[in-house]
Amino acid sequence: MNNTDFIQLEEDDEIDFAELFFVLKKNIIAIALCAIIGATAAFAYTINFMTPIYTSSSMIYIFSKTTSITTAADLQFGSQLTVDFEILGTSRPVLEKVIMNLGLDTTYEDLLHIVDIENPEDSRIIRITVENPDPELAADIANEIADVLADRVAQVIDTDKPSSVEDAVPAKLPSKPSTKKNTAMGFMAGLLLATGFVLVRYYSDNTIKDEDDVRKYLGLGTFASFPLEDSIAKDKGIINKKRKHKS
Repeated sequence: MNNTDFIQLEEDDEIDFAELFFVLKKNIIAIALCAIIGATAAFAYTINFMTPIYTSSSMIYIFSKTTSITTAADLQFGSQLTVDFEILGTSRPVLEKVIMNLGLDTTYEDLLHIVDIENPEDSRIIRITVENPDPELAADIANEIADVLADRVAQVIDTDKPSSVEDAVPAKLPSKPSTKKNTAMGFMAGLLLATGFVLVRYYSDNTIKDEDDVRKYLGLGTFASFPLEDSIAKDKGIINKKRKHKS
């Protein structure tokens, strides 16, 4: 049987999950070590090379104290106003005024990238969320956007200034990156890579090692086996060396 037939026979053979289990069990220490190395590398990279980002949020109520909602039309109008507030919150006039008021060294596009304006479901509240490496600055920007947005809404819609619900405060802990999450991902990456390497190396090894491989891959029986003793192997090596020396 040539090498091509042998490979084809191996490919047609079914996967033996018990065999896979023992292969992985045999290499469990190496696999675990790779997983630990992956987790350690991800943890070190997160701590030393990733910039902590802090998140602060402020909230405003979209209606003034004098606004009343009594009919279905008023409710529909309130829902539409909520959408308008979200759009106005990230408009150029609002964010550029925030930049000017706080004296920020940034552009409208850069500020827009770290600002999120959202409306919590089934509410008449607008939440302004800002992410920044400086927790104090994140809170200041969120509060300033809330104030400027309220003024802008009162001007555009010609109504009273919306009320403030909650001022942003500096965050004590970063919101991202998550050290635990990145460490877990590094652990899983190391585990999967090591497992894949072990399985690929095992299945790409086409050599016959014992009588079990002969029966499994070649479908032939064996009459006898001759174990190779260490002493015989050493003597054989010495004889080969002497022959080379004489030649």
